[in-house]
Amino acid sequence: MLSRFEALAAVIGDHRDFAVVAGLGSAVSDMVRLSGHADTVFPLDGAMGAAVPMGLGLALARPDRLVLVVTGDGELLMNVGSLATVAVQDPPNLSVLCLDNGSYGLTGGQATHTSFGTDIAAMALGAGMRAAVTCRTESDLAEGAAVLRSTAHASLVVLKVGPEASMQVPVDRDAAACRLRFVTALSKGESS
Repeated sequence: MLSRFEALAAVIGDHRDFAVVAGLGSAVSDMVRLSGHADTVFPLDGAMGAAVPMGLGLALARPDRLVLVVTGDGELLMNVGSLATVAVQDPPNLSVLCLDNGSYGLTGGQATHTSFGTDIAAMALGAGMRAAVTCRTESDLAEGAAVLRSTAHASLVVLKVGPEASMQVPVDRDAAACRLRFVTALSKGESS
């Protein structure tokens, strides 16, 4: 199993290359920590299953920007059908990064289906996505980073991470204020 934050940082590289939609819970904490509260990271908190659809809409609306959705296995499984819509639309500027620790971290660590063998990358490929990989070891991270930054098709990278909790960082959860900062940053073309 990969170390959660180190694998995330290695695969993403420079977060400023992306407009980021961070799914709820640990994904938000990880991205806020990695980016240092960057305005180009939208912390979509409290809307389980909505990160991929929001990222898809953003990618379609802003084909000039690389869009990255960072989410967990629990949230992605909540709306796994969104991968089929991503496959059909296939925006080449959209990548989804799933931090798969096999548990619902926000509700007490109950096991998700991935801990029983469900394979999110295989589901994405089955839905028609053309680029989906799972990284299980450090030697897989270079391939994951390449797939994440590929602009031929929409892509999915699953990081099989250990059970360690994300470092909790202060996160502004005022959705209106976050939206205003995010939209302003994207309209200015900011990358920080």
